[in-house]
Amino acid sequence: MTAGKERRPRPATLHRSDRRAAAFLAGPHVGTFTTLRPDGAPHVTAIRFTWDPDAGLARVLTVASARKARNITGHTPGARVALCQVAGFRWLTLEGAATLSVDPERIAEGVRRYLDRYGSAPPAPPDRVVIDIEVDRLVGLNL
Repeated sequence: MTAGKERRPRPATLHRSDRRAAAFLAGPHVGTFTTLRPDGAPHVTAIRFTWDPDAGLARVLTVASARKARNITGHTPGARVALCQVAGFRWLTLEGAATLSVDPERIAEGVRRYLDRYGSAPPAPPDRVVIDIEVDRLVGLNL
């Protein structure tokens, strides 16, 4: 370390069972969701999402016509996506393979977890779908 310079914290890769990550993801924060458009350009949108550390699964409720949903169905199965939650100088990114489901049971589980996390029911449009993300990488800072 150079005299007079502070050492900056560095992002760390975390295990999905990390208690700090679980606590951070339990709060009613919003995040960003990044998918890739058909031309390869990133599409980033603000979202609310849920996290199931036991299953390693993040869920995003949306509608089938949304750009994020179309980006996932327009790619080969298991399209790579990223969710990021930020609160001040703390952040956590979850990366993984996404699939879109219209299965009523999977949507209902997403709604149940959303209600638990945010304390209110999500919107209920008629073409609601759930995006399931099988998270295989968590990277965070200052958790």
